[in-house]
Amino acid sequence: MSQVPTDRVYNDSHEWLMDNGDGTATVGISEHAQEALGDLVFVEPPKIGDELSAKQACAVVESVKAASDVYSPISGEVVEINEQLSDSPELINGDAYGEGWIFRLKIADPSEIEALLDADAYGEQIADD
Repeated sequence: MSQVPTDRVYNDSHEWLMDNGDGTATVGISEHAQEALGDLVFVEPPKIGDELSAKQACAVVESVKAASDVYSPISGEVVEINEQLSDSPELINGDAYGEGWIFRLKIADPSEIEALLDADAYGEQIADD
């Protein structure tokens, strides 16, 4: 079973969000999601400056099995993307919760974070998959 870090919150579509404490948040896909996809071969992140809405498709991760949309857990402006993923998409497979982050955004509405799943609720969701 996938581990579910408790220092972040989760979308029911398997993205995680970690509040950086400075008005920004880091976003990636969960270990559960990367395990389901298999070996990643390509990541198309959003563009810096993109204005995202909560639950908006904003990036694509592609594996040898399938391509999958990545949804923004909350609304905000993309302020940084993980440049390493263009040459090494497999970073997500090896470290989904660390080096495999996909983008950072400036948080538009901090109250949206409260609507996301905590680690326990997300763990229960994936246990049912």
